[in-house]
Amino acid sequence: MAGSRRIVVCLLLGLFASSTIAAPVVADVEWEADGWLTTALADERLTSGDEFGCYGVPGYSWYNDPGAVAKECRSYIENNTDASKWGANALSTYVPDGLTMAQHNYIASQDFVVHGDGTGLTESAWHDADDAPNDVWDWYNLGRRGGSLEKEIGSLETVQTAVEQGGLVNLYWIGRVNDATIRHDRDIANYLQNDAEAWMTTWGQAWSYWTSNRCYEHSNSLDENTSTFTFSSIVTEQCTNLAPNAWNVPATWRLSFENATVVDVQDVFGQSMTNLTNERQTAEGWRMDGDELLVSVKRGTIVTVVLDGENISFDVHNQTKFWNGYDAAVTIAAHDTTDLFLWSKRFDDEDQMRFTWLVSPRTVEGRLPWLPYAALVAGVVTIVAMMGILGREGIGPLAGVMNNKNVQYEEE
Repeated sequence: MAGSRRIVVCLLLGLFASSTIAAPVVADVEWEADGWLTTALADERLTSGDEFGCYGVPGYSWYNDPGAVAKECRSYIENNTDASKWGANALSTYVPDGLTMAQHNYIASQDFVVHGDGTGLTESAWHDADDAPNDVWDWYNLGRRGGSLEKEIGSLETVQTAVEQGGLVNLYWIGRVNDATIRHDRDIANYLQNDAEAWMTTWGQAWSYWTSNRCYEHSNSLDENTSTFTFSSIVTEQCTNLAPNAWNVPATWRLSFENATVVDVQDVFGQSMTNLTNERQTAEGWRMDGDELLVSVKRGTIVTVVLDGENISFDVHNQTKFWNGYDAAVTIAAHDTTDLFLWSKRFDDEDQMRFTWLVSPRTVEGRLPWLPYAALVAGVVTIVAMMGILGREGIGPLAGVMNNKNVQYEEE
């Protein structure tokens, strides 16, 4: 009898152990990576100027542990692809409305510096044309301007008005809901592709450019014998420490020359740099804006301006608000991107439009999310019922309790 009791007790302990081990698994949600992030398709999107940011990870809650979501999402991005051609590290993430500033700081501690869009904080950036950011935490509440790219929800007039007002215009886009494909508004796409007078950029590029405007130094020298002007935006420890995660995107400088005209702008190898007239994609190069020269260079790039004139003088004015001297910039945030191929292929012909793909792993289909919880409840009920039955026989941890009850029943 004692041996059989030992066996039953061991079985009960085994059931307890198995339920304890299974408990953490219940909190997990099975997911799989988007295989397109490791292919030439992702490389093509990077080469064209797109960015990969974070949307979330199945099974993790922004509200319960935002730092953990950011950490897992960063790992997901950087283990599969670079975030941008301007920098491998991810900078941008979706964050839902309702988190506290402390929770946003947890996310920022994982090096996500742009949080959007419309997160509900008091501090904000680009909720209107004049809402220019002053501090790093302003970017924890990146605004949504211009509306949606979705057909029948987006408005061409709204987008046009926002671009004409200036500032950063941040459109919203979602390509699929469950199995339904969401069509985009072709009129808005045609306007952005062909007519919008704006810098077509991404969240991380816009933030990195903004940081370069907060701290910059340059070097220059004029050689009157050869009528050449050498210029560079130099790298300094002070500026690097201010924003160590910023990508080295080209920043645009405004220069002017007296008694001279600009003939050419060349790189260190003596090759003519790209003329950026009418260009809207981030790049190094130059263009004339009336009598002033706009030079767009990364930190560390040295350029030579070839001049025609005598008794030349010059002035380095400032960095422009946006790249290439534009008054407006346009970003498109593609929320909850779980299939890069299905979401991006429709825009292959719109080479001027740039997307911030907020990526997320996709939940494995075919598994009912409530099933593990039901199994756990059923297991617990079964164990308790077995313990109660065995307790009546004087076996197991409830034997004493059940015996006392039996004695009470007999006395009554």
